[in-house]
Amino acid sequence: MDREDEQLLRRRVYGADHDDPGPGPLGHRSYAELVGGPLDGLLLDITGWTPGEVDTGVALATELGQFDPGSRALYDPRPGEPRSAGPGVTCRFYNCGDTP
Repeated sequence: MDREDEQLLRRRVYGADHDDPGPGPLGHRSYAELVGGPLDGLLLDITGWTPGEVDTGVALATELGQFDPGSRALYDPRPGEPRSAGPGVTCRFYNCGDTP
């Protein structure tokens, strides 16, 4: 991934089209910031997730992973890391690998 690709991914919500005129976060939604790995800098909409669902982490489809095509990037929260309630970026999910 080159620098231009990295800039394109920044502050975009995971799943939004790259040419969407408004791919950014909405003020009334809750997000996890993705840290590291192929989706670094994207926000994942976690509005409505239970604490248990957040604790489990996610496997997100990506074409940028190690096992192209059809890769999944794995992201987990760090145990004990603080979370906030309400809208905005409420927590971080850290890359912990890829899976085919």
